Amino acid sequence: MAQQPTQYRGEGFSLRGEKDRFVLPPLFRKTFVALGDDKVLCVTKHHKYPCLAAFGLSKVDQFEDILDREEENAVRRDQDFDRDMRAMQLYAHHEVPFDGSGRFILPPRYCKVGGIGDNICFLGTGTFITMWDLDQLGTMGGAWEDRYELCVAFAEEARAKAAAKGKGK
Repeated sequence: MAQQPTQYRGEGFSLRGEKDRFVLPPLFRKTFVALGDDKVLCVTKHHKYPCLAAFGLSKVDQFEDILDREEENAVRRDQDFDRDMRAMQLYAHHEVPFDGSGRFILPPRYCKVGGIGDNICFLGTGTFITMWDLDQLGTMGGAWEDRYELCVAFAEEARAKAAAKGKGK
């Protein structure tokens, strides 16, 4: 039986910390290791939702296969396919390094287009991670409500830890 490819699953949360750094949760860092990716988040604006999408460099190696498959599907359905435009969409990401503890600095322009404020809620979607500001995720409603409630719980824990750490100084 063939082993299933490693995928991004689960959820996590990070407050913006010292030096404007966020932290990629351990669950996702383990996936990067399992995929053989360097410590680099490829970050882009999500094509549909008001958030960011992130993935490892190994996903970039699949882009040409994705383009071929999408073009074949369009031809089969007798639909137009602009390969150049689709390639620009796929390859339009920024490489953000993270350290062994998962700390990274998200460029301000990505915080702006992704609606990221002082926190990020990470949601695994299989082939990539979505990165949401908690308040933005809360506006989604419907099927997003369970994810939002989980992230609220993560946020409460993170804020309590940060407050306790602040008192210990």
